[in-house]
Amino acid sequence: MDAEMRLPTMLRKRGTPTEIGGVVRLDRRTKTLTKRLRPGEIAIIHHSDLDRVSAEALVEAGAAAVVNAVSSVSGRYPNLGPGILLEAGIPLIDNVGDHVFARIQEGDRLTLDGGKLIDASGHVIAEGTFYTTEILEDHLEYARNGLSDQIEAFADNTMTYLRVEKELLLEGVGVPDVVTPFEGRHVLIVVRGYDYRHDLAALRPYISEYRPLLMGVDGGADALIEAGYQPDMIIGDMDSCSDETLRSGAELVVHAYHDGRAPGLERIEKLGLQAVVFPALGTSEDAAMLLADSKGASLIVAVGTHASLVEFLDKGRAGMASTFLTRLRVGPKLVDAKGVSRIYRSQIKTWHLILFILSGIIALLTALLFTDVGWAFGNVIAARIRDLIYWIKELFT
Repeated sequence: MDAEMRLPTMLRKRGTPTEIGGVVRLDRRTKTLTKRLRPGEIAIIHHSDLDRVSAEALVEAGAAAVVNAVSSVSGRYPNLGPGILLEAGIPLIDNVGDHVFARIQEGDRLTLDGGKLIDASGHVIAEGTFYTTEILEDHLEYARNGLSDQIEAFADNTMTYLRVEKELLLEGVGVPDVVTPFEGRHVLIVVRGYDYRHDLAALRPYISEYRPLLMGVDGGADALIEAGYQPDMIIGDMDSCSDETLRSGAELVVHAYHDGRAPGLERIEKLGLQAVVFPALGTSEDAAMLLADSKGASLIVAVGTHASLVEFLDKGRAGMASTFLTRLRVGPKLVDAKGVSRIYRSQIKTWHLILFILSGIIALLTALLFTDVGWAFGNVIAARIRDLIYWIKELFT
């Protein structure tokens, strides 16, 4: 079985839960919540089938505990998020009910006692399942048994996408005109997904040498800025990219629904910026690949995108079937950077650097000895060494 589909082996066995208290932050969109969550605070989310990227963001934000209004493992497929929280030592209270959003306000202080949420006056306002490794393993085992149904649904979604978007997928019909030149260039597409930081770091020599066109997909544009790069183009529905990055000067392409509706365009206009609209049924990363391919990119390097079936399902949307077909369309142009950081390590050791520096010093001194100045300098040094030796001899006689 694929390693990504198994429960992480480093999960610790949990004993009796202890009380945890803290300020509450809540939001139905996990990626919005993590932007304002501070270390030591309790995160209340509404996230069925908690995915890996969202769980990693909660860990990075320093959540003291996570309370999910719905089931973190619905049984559709063996999702990775809950295991990541438990492995990080973050308690997970599951399936407390949607009413928690009506009973709790942002900034309230709560105490978690096992599966109970207790307010400042001592009343239990909600109760759910305190996740343990045993409970999680049982849920994931059930999900693995039903994975075949998800594969069948994935195949159906793939055919639906092919029927609706065959002109765009096969012939490039509907791809908008853009100012940024793609013809004959390498294009680096960055999605803020799995391992994007490690892969960007591993690709630094490539970026420095080849100077690829840099495309950020929504929050991927922020990832480029954080890594010290200036994006040439930002594409997406514009819901997870900062205002500062949108104002960075990159060309903006708003990914719209197939019928032309583009909710992200309103935000762009409020910022006083202009954007091109790209209606497409698939995901924003699909739109980025199709745009680069249709405009003549010679090579497409993908960072943080989705490559495996579990990753497609972990994205949590039927539209991920489009990514499968998009990758078939782009074909040999596409190079996935995922995992580069895990297989590539610099072969330069510290002693290599020391040896290199010493050899340079020796070469410099040798070159100086063949000049008048160097010869005179060498004679002075030699005289000083003779004087030192003579002085030492006199000292011990």
